[in-house]
Amino acid sequence: MEQKKMKIVFFGVGAVGGSVGGWIAPHYQDLYFYDQGLVAEALKQKGLTLYGSDAPEQKKNVKVKVMDDLSQARDADLVVVTVKNYSLDKVAKMIKDKLGDRPIILSMANGIINQTILPKYFSKIIYCVICYNAWMDQPGLIGYQKKGPLVFGAVDNKMQDEMKAVADIFNLGVETIITNHLQDAVHCKIVVNLANSVTALLGHRFQPISDPDLFQNILTNLLYEGSQIIKSAGSRECKLGGMPSWFTFWMAVNFPKVITRPLFSKNEKKMIISSMAQDVLQRKGSETELESINGYIVQLADKVGMKAPYNRAIYELCKREFAKPEFKPLDVKEVWKEIKKNL
Repeated sequence: MEQKKMKIVFFGVGAVGGSVGGWIAPHYQDLYFYDQGLVAEALKQKGLTLYGSDAPEQKKNVKVKVMDDLSQARDADLVVVTVKNYSLDKVAKMIKDKLGDRPIILSMANGIINQTILPKYFSKIIYCVICYNAWMDQPGLIGYQKKGPLVFGAVDNKMQDEMKAVADIFNLGVETIITNHLQDAVHCKIVVNLANSVTALLGHRFQPISDPDLFQNILTNLLYEGSQIIKSAGSRECKLGGMPSWFTFWMAVNFPKVITRPLFSKNEKKMIISSMAQDVLQRKGSETELESINGYIVQLADKVGMKAPYNRAIYELCKREFAKPEFKPLDVKEVWKEIKKNL
């Protein structure tokens, strides 16, 4: 497990895989990327180019090693899987067919469904909670809001030696910590990710928000409600790299807007185009993380007997609207009208 003996392969070079791998690559030689089509060609020709949102003009180019065929990774010690859960089963099967159960698998998917999918194929699995936002402008060109951190964990707190070995390498390029409270960390991140559905549904950053008060009301209540759902289901709060606390969610829905608006406006300006909005508005796709994030929270609310009007309404609206042949963002007043039916 020494650093010099660990061969690492990043499977999937989107916003997360590209940024994490791009941060580590200059500091660690035995690191490779596997992707296909335009992404693979861009990596071969230009490498990875990364920039922070606070200084977009300061782009950093990183030369990377690209694999043409996954069979080249047969001696890999670690495969970092960065695809989303809706693609994970197919990708896991592909990796298992090519590499067997030899490598450690590091999953960077949001949600908890990956904990059901991956054990069907692999015995050595580390899960990673991503505590930053990133986006891909074009293949090989990736922006990020801030640099990390990453949080590693394993089911039943196994894989401690393996996690430390991998974290030591990743810390060369980005802050990486190990938690003994994986499920708490995963559920707290799911709550934060609930915001993606609202910003996608409203076309945040694609069209003006007609009523900022309603936008704040919907988003803050959705997040506060989500935190109460996971708390009722037994999760404890896990602080994740500067993300809002449960007290912040509570304060946002209980304090007057004259107090909360400045903080909300400050955070709203930092919001980038969410991964869900990238799926439905930029890539014009129909597959999203809606089920693994919002659908999961609604199911959890049913289990603990909570009405969850905000989360239920947003989930149903997104499910209906995203399924349309050509999704068009809704006005915030339309969304509020649907939520009020559940209140």
